[in-house]
Amino acid sequence: MALIVQKYGGTSVGSVERIEHVADKVLRAREAGHRLVVVVSAMAGETNRLLELARAIQPRPDPRELDVLLATGEQVTIALLCMALGKRGCPARSYTGAQVQIVTDSAHTKARIRRIDDERIRRDLAEGRVVVVAGFQGVDENGNITTLGRGGSDTTAVALAAALRADECQIYTDVDGVYTTDPRIEPKARRLDRITFEEMLEMASLGSKVLQIRSVEFAGKYRVPLRVLSTFQDGPGTLITFEEDEEVEAAQISGIAFNRDEAQLTVTGVPDRPGIAAAILGPIAEANIEVDMIVQNIGADGNSTDFTFTVHRNDYERALDILRGVAERLGAREVRGDTGIVKLSLVGVGMRSHAGIASRMFAALAAENINIRMISTSEIKISVVIDEKYLELGVRALHAAFGLDRAPGAAGGAPA
Repeated sequence: MALIVQKYGGTSVGSVERIEHVADKVLRAREAGHRLVVVVSAMAGETNRLLELARAIQPRPDPRELDVLLATGEQVTIALLCMALGKRGCPARSYTGAQVQIVTDSAHTKARIRRIDDERIRRDLAEGRVVVVAGFQGVDENGNITTLGRGGSDTTAVALAAALRADECQIYTDVDGVYTTDPRIEPKARRLDRITFEEMLEMASLGSKVLQIRSVEFAGKYRVPLRVLSTFQDGPGTLITFEEDEEVEAAQISGIAFNRDEAQLTVTGVPDRPGIAAAILGPIAEANIEVDMIVQNIGADGNSTDFTFTVHRNDYERALDILRGVAERLGAREVRGDTGIVKLSLVGVGMRSHAGIASRMFAALAAENINIRMISTSEIKISVVIDEKYLELGVRALHAAFGLDRAPGAAGGAPA
């Protein structure tokens, strides 16, 4: 008898009918002899509705009170799912994050899990119940309700699977696995049977919406077997594995990720002296704003530098305000910003053993007259910043250039 943690996203529980459908799936798994812990998100659109209510009253809602508000979305879903299971004769019990004691730090709206008290869950499982837990939320040491950020239900599920030493954590969503890229952008995108933990971590960090990055980090740290499946159609999904595939030599690129939520900030004419990067980014970090890509160029006069970096669009206005103050103190020439950009990335462990990936990427974009603003690389990924209007064209160009519509080793694959 396996212990399985299942997670169902907002689309999966977006209506009463879909909650009934989820209850049927849970019941089938239980009848197959499995012990089940089910993590659910708020119903599709509910979190956005609650955010709109908050902003209608307070343009920048108080973070503590915002967490109290947003946590109610999942509370609705866990109760409804338990009712649906009870109607089917399946004993079930629901818990909020605070009731389970998913203890987090106190960073409201972006909290991180510190520990989980699994005593109640284990007791219910021993008594034959299905345990239904609210995703996305926890409680800090002072009893304040916290939330884990967008996609936090994935993190809840993986963290519970780690704490319970589950046999598998299954992430059910509206897609039937991890694809080479978003099929809505490139219809020829192909579902991957498996992807390495490293690749999935990069894909999640670079904008893939299938899994939240912190859930992948948890899976890697505690070696939680992870599988992405569809709520609405049966199939094997995509297994996230900790071992590279035997065909990794053939699979130069596993996928293309993109992130529309980027904004670019530039400070020009900054005095070129030691410590200038810390002087610019220090105040940004103190405001709990995460910086992504960074480029620094020496100015034409040789005595100044231009400093460019990217942040999440939600943090753009706040970062811009901070940067203007920093620029004034440093005697910089100008602060510029742009929200009309995207980050486009190639990911693949096969990059380790194949040369020329970057040049082929740049050539494919150049052939479509797409200008590259910034470049960042690591051992298994290459990212570029381009104008947002070229996103779909860029994705399709790269997908074709690397033959991602064909399985690794298939005839007619991408040239070496």
